[in-house]
Amino acid sequence: MSVPRTAYLVLADGTAYRGRAFGAIGESIGEVVFNTAMTGYQEVLTDPSYKGQIVCMTYPEIGNVGINPEDAESGRVYVEGFVVKEYWPRPSNWRSTMTLGEYLERAGVVGIEGIDTRALVRRIRTHGAQQAIISSVDSDPASLAAKAKAAPGLEGLDLVREVTCAEAYEWEWGDWRLGQGYRHAGGNRDAPLVVAIDYGIKRNILRRLVATGFRLKVVPAFATAEQIMALNPDGIFLSNGPADPAAVPYARATVAELLGRKPIFGICLGHQILGLALGGRTYKLGFGHHGANHPVKDLRTNRVEITSQNHGFAVDAESLTGRAELSHLNLNDQTVEGLRGVGVPFFSVQYHPEASPGPHDAGYLFARFRRLVEAFPRYGAEALDRLAVEEESVKLKLED
Repeated sequence: MSVPRTAYLVLADGTAYRGRAFGAIGESIGEVVFNTAMTGYQEVLTDPSYKGQIVCMTYPEIGNVGINPEDAESGRVYVEGFVVKEYWPRPSNWRSTMTLGEYLERAGVVGIEGIDTRALVRRIRTHGAQQAIISSVDSDPASLAAKAKAAPGLEGLDLVREVTCAEAYEWEWGDWRLGQGYRHAGGNRDAPLVVAIDYGIKRNILRRLVATGFRLKVVPAFATAEQIMALNPDGIFLSNGPADPAAVPYARATVAELLGRKPIFGICLGHQILGLALGGRTYKLGFGHHGANHPVKDLRTNRVEITSQNHGFAVDAESLTGRAELSHLNLNDQTVEGLRGVGVPFFSVQYHPEASPGPHDAGYLFARFRRLVEAFPRYGAEALDRLAVEEESVKLKLED
């Protein structure tokens, strides 16, 4: 039996963790963050929003359900490195086609197991996210710390250009069903058309939009407002994506031109870009929100949703006074989790209602977008307010 290869995870502040290598052999640098989801590591690995980051899973045993060809959120692994307490190389799942270690090795992604992930998470929570390095080829912690310290952080870094699609395409696949897989839902040319701007879009967002009854056209992040409007969309969707929203001024400018012309729904980075397009500001969080158990309060209904999240930046609420209404609030740290247009038909959330992985508490937002798109031709700029009145009326009837 071969002896496991030693690997190190070293933070920019010099904190070093010794463990065992799995996945690819090599060295990788990124901002180290932690994810609190108990399941869904394949979806985490393939989420383009994790570009530039090393992810530590807080759940202790990772790899026990293997990897399958259906659960990927994109066409490749995007994390820079992967950190787990215990890697399980013998998966037990009827859908599994390979081990996690094989998956990372094929993707060229370095992994480390056998470190105290609780201590790492406490370090990040206390001192904030920072640059780090995983190496299975350099065993000198001082050398590795110097490399991590010299690496640039995510602030001011445009990673959207590295994850967006190269050209526009149509998406026609809906929800997954046992024994059927993902169902093809194309062909209805009478369905309302949504143009989704790809800042690093997850496949499950596309599936949820199609399952809600939309035709879907995905365009690159650098598409102009003129190019988007030339497609004659009924609605516009702004996707998730990686890194600093302030570093993609071309996206902000495009969204600013689109505001008011069509109904808009934004998620995650799309929500932040929408905030910037309104003239607001964004800022970096201490250690971000990454996981599937974050409580968010809907300020209109007072309902609390458990949400899936993945972001390191947030919108400054005070910078949007008079331009947008705060609709959702994070109950852990009181950060902005949702915005609603004032006289403009848009809404956005910082979290992930498609929840892959995660709870489905917020799945209704896709249906809300469909109702907004349908109401816009009749009510124009007042469509969102009309929709709110209708939803309140339904709520009161249900309570009676």
